[in-house]
Amino acid sequence: MSGTRTGSARRGAVAAAVAGGLLLAGCSGGTPDASHNGSSNKVPVRPAPAAPYSGPAASANPGGAAEDSSGNGDSGGDAKKRDQAAPGYLSTFALDVDTASYGYARRTLTGGALPAPDTVRPEEFVNSFRQDYPQPEGDGFSVTTDGARIDGAGTESTDGGGPDGGGGWALLRVGLATRSAQSAGRAPAAMTFVVDVSGSMAEPGRLDLVKQALGSSIDSLRPEDSLAIVTFSGEARVDLPMTRLGAVESRGRIHSIVDGLEPRDETNLAAGVQAGYDEAVKAARPGVTNRVVLLSDGLANSGDTTAAAILDRVGAARRDHGVTLFGVGVGSQYGDKLMEQLADKGDGHTSYVSEPEAARKLFTEQLPANVDLRARDAKAQVAFDPRTVGAYRLIGFEDRAVADDDFRNDAVDGGEVGPGHTVTALYSVRLKAGASGHVATATVRWLDPSTRAPHERSGTVEASALTSPLWTAASKRLQVDAVAAYFADWLHHRLPSARLPGAPGIPALAEHASTLAGSTEDPAVRDLSQAVSQARRLTG
Repeated sequence: MSGTRTGSARRGAVAAAVAGGLLLAGCSGGTPDASHNGSSNKVPVRPAPAAPYSGPAASANPGGAAEDSSGNGDSGGDAKKRDQAAPGYLSTFALDVDTASYGYARRTLTGGALPAPDTVRPEEFVNSFRQDYPQPEGDGFSVTTDGARIDGAGTESTDGGGPDGGGGWALLRVGLATRSAQSAGRAPAAMTFVVDVSGSMAEPGRLDLVKQALGSSIDSLRPEDSLAIVTFSGEARVDLPMTRLGAVESRGRIHSIVDGLEPRDETNLAAGVQAGYDEAVKAARPGVTNRVVLLSDGLANSGDTTAAAILDRVGAARRDHGVTLFGVGVGSQYGDKLMEQLADKGDGHTSYVSEPEAARKLFTEQLPANVDLRARDAKAQVAFDPRTVGAYRLIGFEDRAVADDDFRNDAVDGGEVGPGHTVTALYSVRLKAGASGHVATATVRWLDPSTRAPHERSGTVEASALTSPLWTAASKRLQVDAVAAYFADWLHHRLPSARLPGAPGIPALAEHASTLAGSTEDPAVRDLSQAVSQARRLTG
């Protein structure tokens, strides 16, 4: 997360901004800023260093009219006009199902250090946890909205919201879910595994973990699926051309290749990505899902180490051949930013693994089940009602910002979402005194993965849904999301004055996490509790 949110720029600008950088290598609330998204739809912006939140004056000029589905995900003739939103009250972003930031933070904390602030992305912390949103019947999304009042107990926030810092603020949650994968019927997959075998991968927990995970994946894919292996160090080579897995001897030969992988020398990541995508493009054919799986610590030190060449190759393969990318990060030293950029440009997502069981689950359960897509170029837009909302702040998603006017521009890239995924967006919202009735309308727009026909679905939230106190009456899942978001915000800023409204101090946050770990009986929540406690110990 950057120190100051610069606005709803196109996602393409994110890649352009890093094009000249080395591979080694916010939010709303406050005074309106015309530079926020490059258009007249200004979102209230608050720099990360604390300044009192204040929403913009309600505008008499409505935003552009927007069509909304009638509840069945169909944007056809029965679509009705959505309530028009005043400029400055729209929040638009591409969907993101990455989780690598949270996984890497846990690994770093376990090693006795706090993660670097620029590797902490709140939306990836929140989206690392299971949700209970209802699933739609077909492709696309269900939309769930809820929230709670932020009491401010134990807060150290200085947002000017009263003596406890939390007065008038609520936490609003927008939850999106896709239908789970079916046990049969998905299209065949062509998987190109691009494996980093550079010298840095010799560290325990890197190449050894990758080999175990890759071996498990070979056995979990179907006979009609195909697999290729490309390795790279100082140069890239194709260890296995695209090979169908139907014959038993094919799997045995692939296992032998994987077992024989050994670390070599330099890290020419550009060459590896280029060779991997070349192999994937050669295998592209109608009716087959084509995906590149990059397994690396993301640390480049030879070849073309500028981001431009790699990002351009990834973007071209996505655009011209529909090749998507799944990045899997490993290692105590990890090029987090590079892997995130590659996944963004390649219409994919990233995960981070540091333990054999997590790697096994990722490759034997999650990857095979999520080869298919439920939605392409998915974006969300939340329209806040200026009659009830004084200010708001989206927590995270800075790198996924989309210009408000581009929400229905299907030429602008969104996010790709597979089966059984959930996307959670949290907002800090300050309601006006005595507010009642409509607070916001959340709309998700996506393209059908086969026909590319556009669809939308919406949900609304009322002020009455934001009245229950967060820590005593909200659902357990919403409380877990809040702990994850506040923890990420604290790891990024580490200063009370730069915190979210109503954010507990780290001692209170640790107590909330511990209580949830005991009441939910969810191993993932126990891991979160341990991570918060480790951060508390490291900071005294």
